[in-house]
Amino acid sequence: MYRPRVTVDRSIPVPLYYQLAQQLEAAIRAGELSPGTRLENEVELADRCGLSRPTVRQAIQHLVDRGLLVRKRGVGTQVVQSEIRRPIELTSLHDDLAAAGREPRTEVLELGTVPAGDQVAKELGVPPGTGVTRMRRVRFTGDEPLALLTNHLPPEPFRITEADLAEHGLYELLRARGVNLRIANQTIGARGATAAEARLLDARRGVPLLTMTRTAYDDKGGAVEYGRHVYRADRYSFAHTLVER
Repeated sequence: MYRPRVTVDRSIPVPLYYQLAQQLEAAIRAGELSPGTRLENEVELADRCGLSRPTVRQAIQHLVDRGLLVRKRGVGTQVVQSEIRRPIELTSLHDDLAAAGREPRTEVLELGTVPAGDQVAKELGVPPGTGVTRMRRVRFTGDEPLALLTNHLPPEPFRITEADLAEHGLYELLRARGVNLRIANQTIGARGATAAEARLLDARRGVPLLTMTRTAYDDKGGAVEYGRHVYRADRYSFAHTLVER
C-alpha cells in the first residue's frame, strides 16, 4: 500500500483537491507509484494530509477520470497499467500483448454456431441464416480487463475449442490451420460503454470505449473472419504511421 508524501499550500488560489491530484499524478509519472499499486483509503489519506474526505475523493476521481487510477470493489484504489499502444497491422491483440510482454489472458464467454444475421452474412459472403461460428471473449493484460472481442467465422472444416482460444490468438489459430491471412478492411471509432460492456470491462456505464470492426481475407480473396471489438479508451490506443504519396 502506498502512502504518498503530500504537502498542500492553503495560501495559494489552487484548489486543494487539485494540489493533491497533481502530486499523485507526478508520483505516477515518475514511477514512484507503479502500475497495480494500491493507495491507502480516503479516510486515512484525508486524516494524514489534513484534508476533508470530499476533497480527497474529488482528487482521486479527477485521476480516475484521467485514466491514471481505478477503483475496484473490495480492493480499493489502484494505479492503472500503462496505456497499450497497438500498431495497426494484421495481427491479433493476443499476439501483440504477448510480444510486448504484457501477459495476455482470455476469458471465453461464448463459442458456438449461430445463424448469420444480415450484417455478418454480408461481411463473410454467405447467405443470411448460414450457420457460422461466433466467439466472444474478454481479453485481459495481467488482471486488468482490456477488451471485449466478438468474432464470426464462416463455416470451416476445422474446429476451434475454448481451450484453444484461452491459450492462443485467433489469427495464430487460423494460420496453424492453413489459413493465409492477406488483407483486412478495418474501421475504428468510439462510443460510450453499455451496462453489459461496463460490467465485463470493470468500468462505469457510459465511459468512452474505442471500437474496431474488421473483416479479414485470405490470399484467395475469401473472408475468413469478421470482428467487432471494444477497448477501454483509458488503457488502449491505436498507432499508425502515415506516409505522404
